[in-house]
Amino acid sequence: MADPRDTGLTLDPKYDANGLLTAVVTDAASGGLLMVAHMNAEAFAATQATGEAHFWSRSRGRLWKKGETSGHVLRVTEMRIDCDQDALWLICEPAGPACHTGATSCFYRRVEGDRLAPTA
Repeated sequence: MADPRDTGLTLDPKYDANGLLTAVVTDAASGGLLMVAHMNAEAFAATQATGEAHFWSRSRGRLWKKGETSGHVLRVTEMRIDCDQDALWLICEPAGPACHTGATSCFYRRVEGDRLAPTA
C-alpha cells in the first residue's frame, strides 16, 4: 500500500533527524540552479508567510533570510515538494547574486579530475 505522504495532497514535510529539509533553488526566468540550502519548520513557515526564501543556517545555528544583509533576497514564485516530502524546490526571482561570493549561482565551478575550473 502506498504511503499517503508519497501520493496524497496533504502537506506533511518529512524533516531529517536534525529537523531539516534540503531546499534546491532555481531561477524562475532562466531555470538555472542558484543554490542548495536547508530549511527547518520555522524557515519553511517564514518562507510561506512572506514569499521570500528563509533557511536554517547550519553554520550560524539560526534562522536566516536570504539577502538579510546583502539585499539579494529570493522572491519565491513557486514552491514544490518531492514525492516523499523530504526535499523542496524553490523557484525564485533573485534580487541579485545568489552566492555570497557575488557569483550568480553557488555552482560557478565545475570539477575536472582533482581540480576545479570556472564555468563558462
